[in-house]
Amino acid sequence: MAKTITKFRWFWVWDFDKEEKWFNEMAMNGWALVSVGFCRYTFEACEPGEYIVRLEMHGVNSSDSSYVSFMEETGAEYIGRVFQWMYFRRKSELGPFDIFSDIDSKRDHLRRINKMTLIAGLTNLVVGFLNSMNGSRLSWINLVLASVLMYASGRMKGRIDALDSERLLRE
Repeated sequence: MAKTITKFRWFWVWDFDKEEKWFNEMAMNGWALVSVGFCRYTFEACEPGEYIVRLEMHGVNSSDSSYVSFMEETGAEYIGRVFQWMYFRRKSELGPFDIFSDIDSKRDHLRRINKMTLIAGLTNLVVGFLNSMNGSRLSWINLVLASVLMYASGRMKGRIDALDSERLLRE
């Protein structure tokens, strides 16, 4: 039986690239991601640098199985899903592994994240406001969540704008 370790770590939605970087640093140190859960990651001992890990917010729909099949055809291995985030790894010997091959695919990914955070933020804002009107003492929880989610949406919008500027420079 292979040696495994489980780590618990929190990443903000706008720091998905830091999460991905951490997975790849773990792989470089001989620990391959094998399982994901909410803030829980299980790694298995591997050859240092054996895998490259990527994650993507994909959404919830019926095309998930066809997308996983498509990714597996590229040599990627489906690790799992946490909410709308899908996790993949691929042997580094197969060459570079990028899910987003161009500015438009990166932009679409950021737009999916932005849409989710914006909808959740606005929903929490409305619920928090309605709860405060009804005298609920817990309305502050929704208002704090709304603030964090709106911040995340702003971060994603800034990254989308940066990609738009990059596209203009390349054209």
